[in-house]
Amino acid sequence: MKLWIVACAILLLANLSVAQNQPPPASEPNSVTVPAAIDHNRVVINADMPLPNGSTERVRAWMDNGDPDLSLSRRLATLLGLAVSCNEKECSSPAPREMIIGGMKIPLSGVRQATIPLKPVNAASKLAPGMGVEINLPASILRHYDVLVDFPGLKFSIGAPGTLHFRGPNGKVQVNAETGLIQIPSQIENKKYNLALDMGSNISFLSADLFDKLAAAHAAWPRMIGAVGSANMWGLDEEPEWKVMRLDRVQYGPLFLANVVVVDFPKDRMDYFAKRAAVPTAGLIGSNALLNYRVGLDYAHSTVYFEFGRTFNFPDFDVIGLILRPEDDGRFTILGIADFEGKPSVASGPDGIQPGDHLVTIDGIPVGGSTLGQVWNMLGGTPGQERKLTIERSGKQFTIAAQVQHFLGELPDEKELKKKK
Repeated sequence: MKLWIVACAILLLANLSVAQNQPPPASEPNSVTVPAAIDHNRVVINADMPLPNGSTERVRAWMDNGDPDLSLSRRLATLLGLAVSCNEKECSSPAPREMIIGGMKIPLSGVRQATIPLKPVNAASKLAPGMGVEINLPASILRHYDVLVDFPGLKFSIGAPGTLHFRGPNGKVQVNAETGLIQIPSQIENKKYNLALDMGSNISFLSADLFDKLAAAHAAWPRMIGAVGSANMWGLDEEPEWKVMRLDRVQYGPLFLANVVVVDFPKDRMDYFAKRAAVPTAGLIGSNALLNYRVGLDYAHSTVYFEFGRTFNFPDFDVIGLILRPEDDGRFTILGIADFEGKPSVASGPDGIQPGDHLVTIDGIPVGGSTLGQVWNMLGGTPGQERKLTIERSGKQFTIAAQVQHFLGELPDEKELKKKK
């Protein structure tokens, strides 16, 4: 009996010795930094989605801190084995268990349900036309973390509260505890407003009332009709009639932003946006105004940081003056043509472009299946440059020459500065 006890003790000590020499199991990171693509001013990253068979599916995810709702494509919902139900407008499913970003697990189970676009089979892999993403990372999930969007460095960081190091001017903000939506105390023309922070939006918006008030008081501020360039948000039917203007200056929390391009918020969309914000708001600042910054979101302390990263003037509106709609089948429909100096900026009519035509190639490069951001990169350039556009109408193709125009030109003080130089 004593020999058996001694043998067991020796075996136990041996096992303990082996265990001590084993490397500890790899711990899950509590913060990660991954590459980000800035596509049409939107932040897109890679994410891995765990599948029922134990493998993962890598997809493109859209960081959208201006939307509390989780959305994913029908293809991804099917791969994840989620029960999908549909009505006449959209589909929905239970939320996936988690997404993995750079090896860090981001639980999604706190979201009640996910929204799935009601799309035909050939568009089942798209969350939204012209984006090429299959899931978003919404504010309702982001609010549980530290978040840093490094626009100049093309990086996205996420970590547990207190794990990211923020730098730059900072200010207290209002964070909706339920949705994670952020409102920043701001000033325009020495009057106080709340403006949302929405890096999921490629353009900034002001309420129609405030937009019209500022436009009436500043006749020299550049403005136009028609959502060209980064203002061409989704290709909505009303985008050819959107009013676009360049503001001289906006105090946005601790920042002073100059030359901010804004679109007037249609009243129905503004009402919906204000309802979700749950506080009085006058609009939102989108990514178009923040491309030179590293933006840090310290949700736990209701603080936002803006670290200046570079000095560059993004010529978002030195473009061909088309308003486009990306279609589910990958084509691009032309919704309208913006005027430049009182005339259509591209030849229009029976011998030119008409609404409903399709853009096929730009300088011989096919655009089908591209993202909206990629197409606008091809339509941009130096004012006066010519682009050859292949257009399709009723199954027939023809070519139109179009020039890059300098939409939303300089403010009066900028013109004076150029004259002095």
